[in-house]
Amino acid sequence: MAEIKRRSCASVDVDGVKVGGGYPIVVQSMTNTDTADTAATVNQVMALAQAGSELVRVTVNTDEAAAAVPKIVNTLHQFGVRVPIVGDFHYNGHLLLKKYPECAKALAKYRINPGNVNIGRKTDDNFRTMIECAIEYGKPVRIGVNWGSLDQTMLARMMDENGKLKEPLAAEEVMKRAIVESAVESAGLAESYGLGKDKIILSAKVSNVQDLIDVYRMMAAKCDYPLHLGLTEAGLGAKGIVATTAALSVLLQEGIGDTIRASLTPLPNGDRTEEVLVSQQILQSLGIRSFTPQVTACPGCGRTTSTFFQEMADQIQSYLRDQMPVWKARHAGVEEMKVAVMGCVVNGPGESKHANIGISLPGTFEEPVAPVFVDGKLVKTLRGDGIVAEFIGMMNEYVERTYVA
Repeated sequence: MAEIKRRSCASVDVDGVKVGGGYPIVVQSMTNTDTADTAATVNQVMALAQAGSELVRVTVNTDEAAAAVPKIVNTLHQFGVRVPIVGDFHYNGHLLLKKYPECAKALAKYRINPGNVNIGRKTDDNFRTMIECAIEYGKPVRIGVNWGSLDQTMLARMMDENGKLKEPLAAEEVMKRAIVESAVESAGLAESYGLGKDKIILSAKVSNVQDLIDVYRMMAAKCDYPLHLGLTEAGLGAKGIVATTAALSVLLQEGIGDTIRASLTPLPNGDRTEEVLVSQQILQSLGIRSFTPQVTACPGCGRTTSTFFQEMADQIQSYLRDQMPVWKARHAGVEEMKVAVMGCVVNGPGESKHANIGISLPGTFEEPVAPVFVDGKLVKTLRGDGIVAEFIGMMNEYVERTYVA
């Protein structure tokens, strides 16, 4: 794993999942089902947990959603799924937590947006009520400030103060500082009401990559709470994946961040677990954590006019992901295995030698043979229509003999 000096901070226990304090960076996700639909929400939580999400957040915005939370948690436990469930509250969280104590007890953590619970307006009674619920039930909270729902009273005050300066800052810079100030001040208020420092996680999300980097650098310098990273709305498809990767990679490389989420916009009926895989891949590509064996595959060129190597690479990657729940329980360290599926003689043998196990498929007009390398040595040459099955069999044998049960 990469030797990145992590920022020092306290650790927070979220129902057995440790966040901060030097513990591994936690991958989390959020459902997009109607939480009141217990069956749909349970199914999506199970899929996210199966994909590797270590925390799953659900929207708690109505009486029906709050009433459903205990049922959701109980059903998950009946299926043996113990992933901590986080409640996402806005506007009426103080009412729902008081009205539905079983919901307050069942949740592993509360997410509170200070811009939406009256902080900085007339009173902070609503925020205080939520903090007192967290104290009563021993729950941690994430105080999450968002660019789009920033406390307007605080922002107006800071803009006025800035306007009186001899050399005022740009309005955008004041807004970024207000985001950080809102998060840190809210955490201080929570502590003043009796919530322990070891129960607080902060986030300050915006949707622009450079702004996010600036905000988190400021916040990391200003406090020592664990930090949750993520663009607030990353976007669709490649844009969302690239923007998330660009922003989070810079911060993680600097040792900033203790838990992450890729807030991707899925296509209608799209696979919600994509955000989990993207978060995992960011951490694994940076060498911070390993989740599943990695497949190296060439991009293809005029030497590889057949699509066979692409299809095989996809089959192998899917097979590895499907096997991981079984392998992880039985074979320590298998998630660090490197596999190569290459398409021609140019880089195929060399890349295959660098992998734990690799295959170099024949390119266009090359002899129809596929040498397989294990730990840098040629061990077998495959031919015919059964190459994929034979190679998978060799991978299984490699795992069994290499990674301790």
